[in-house]
Amino acid sequence: MSLHQMTHSFRTQLLKITSRLIYIKAVVKRKNSLSGVRYSEEPAIFAWELMNEPRCSSSSSAPALQAWIAEMAAYIKSLDKRHLVTVGLEGFYGLNTTNKSEVNPGIWAASLGSDFIPNSAISNIDFASVHAYPDSWIPHAGLEEKTSYLSHWVDSHISDGDIALRKPVLFKEVGSSRHVDEKGVFDRDVLLKTVYDKIYESAKKRRAGAFIWQLLVEGVDGYTDKTTIM
Repeated sequence: MSLHQMTHSFRTQLLKITSRLIYIKAVVKRKNSLSGVRYSEEPAIFAWELMNEPRCSSSSSAPALQAWIAEMAAYIKSLDKRHLVTVGLEGFYGLNTTNKSEVNPGIWAASLGSDFIPNSAISNIDFASVHAYPDSWIPHAGLEEKTSYLSHWVDSHISDGDIALRKPVLFKEVGSSRHVDEKGVFDRDVLLKTVYDKIYESAKKRRAGAFIWQLLVEGVDGYTDKTTIM
């Protein structure tokens, strides 16, 4: 590579980084036009999420994602010391996390560049984030297999939060399709109960919490998907 090409490449990367930081600052420091309160001081904001479900094209990009999380979390903290910061992970374990491959929903999950424990362990990440979509991740499994997988998935991440990370874990998205099995049981009821029973026990110790994906009211049907609760 010539010096000119190296200079051009460096300038391009610098421009991308600068643009990204300008965008973040514009959001975090934005002043609410109605209340006059900046988002960085807004008590109604719970936390900043860096990215929804970050994935890479291959596991070789894992170091780049790890560095990006560290950089972005630190920058947000420099702008806003009031609010929590999380990543937005699905919770997949990467190739470098030993003894966890069996927790993933499939071999494919370790090839996406994200890795729950090292990504969440970054000092400026305040709590770990996890998603759970057994219908999408193991679509051909029966209800019993999905329930067993989901139970193990939740237990593993709560344990990692307690022991490896020493941080709370929030299951930010938990979703399942609503359909009836041959016994007349709603699969979604069974799967959601599996998650919430475990979360309830952990929440007593202030270790974990959970949301659903997603609850909609009448009139916003255009935003629905197969896991929506109406």
